[in-house]
Amino acid sequence: MTFSDPAAAPMDLVLEGGGVKGIALAGALEVLEERGYRVNRVAGSSAGSIAGALATSGISAAQMVEILRETDYRRFEDGPWWTRTLPGKALSILLHNGVHRGTYLHQWLEEQLSLHAGPEHTGTFADLRYTEPDTALEGARGYRLVVTVSDLSSGRLRYLPLDADAFDTTADAMRVADAVRASTSIPLFFRPVRWRNAAGRPTVLVDGGLLSNFPVSVFDRPEGEVPRWPTFGIKLSAKPEADFGVRNRIRGPLSFGKAVVDTVTGFYDRMHIDASHSVARTIFIDTDAVRPTEFDLSAEQREQLYRKGRNAATAFLDGDHEQEPWDFDAYVRRFRTPPTAQG
Repeated sequence: MTFSDPAAAPMDLVLEGGGVKGIALAGALEVLEERGYRVNRVAGSSAGSIAGALATSGISAAQMVEILRETDYRRFEDGPWWTRTLPGKALSILLHNGVHRGTYLHQWLEEQLSLHAGPEHTGTFADLRYTEPDTALEGARGYRLVVTVSDLSSGRLRYLPLDADAFDTTADAMRVADAVRASTSIPLFFRPVRWRNAAGRPTVLVDGGLLSNFPVSVFDRPEGEVPRWPTFGIKLSAKPEADFGVRNRIRGPLSFGKAVVDTVTGFYDRMHIDASHSVARTIFIDTDAVRPTEFDLSAEQREQLYRKGRNAATAFLDGDHEQEPWDFDAYVRRFRTPPTAQG
């Protein structure tokens, strides 16, 4: 993989999922690229995996913004006509564990990668091999893209393509669009992806955000090793309160049920984001006013999401009344310098 501006500063990214909110990610990424950063590696789930697949295939953030502006999101809600009715949706969930097929999303991503990724593009993770001079890279650090998927059959989080052997294939042979399609399987909204595991048994895969929507530490160097460039997180929610106070207010059975689901699905990520070193390197974009499955977004709503992404990234880099300007050296001194090196 080559980049148009090799002199630009490298950055790794961790992108949170959020359904239709992906254009906010592109807006933030556009600002980072304008400020002289280039995408090195990306980890993400759901919408974050889509943006990551586009970015690591050589598509600039400006191109990504235009692609997402021109895409008719309503076409992602594919399936037979009867799934447009409430009884039809219920029947589809009963028969297929989800309303929409997700076929168009898969085809759309394959098409975008084919159009923009260059003549050597194969569509597999072999395109996204990552190496560094004189450095042995293992696991997640050996690929430019890492996608999270929730494996319901085994009850665990999968990192693709790293866990390819669990599905009787190799990391290099796995298709990027296949992994992203699995990661974007919003439960009940999209039909889950069904693969076979290494033992030949069926396995059911859904949205990686069910177990980890923000794998912020996936590219971090081992404890005691100083990072050579930043890993930025981009999160599609407001910055957490300083005291990490009450998130869910329990007033009755409905709010209780919502709190249970929120705790189960968000516990893993909040263990990481509550750490001050994670907050310090994360761009928070407040997109709570838009639902992840609001696929009939108006042009105005898309533009608002895009602007929110740009504004959040600008505030992160330049500082505002809530935060100091981003300073990588200061971050390393405060959070990543081994105690013995601090004197």
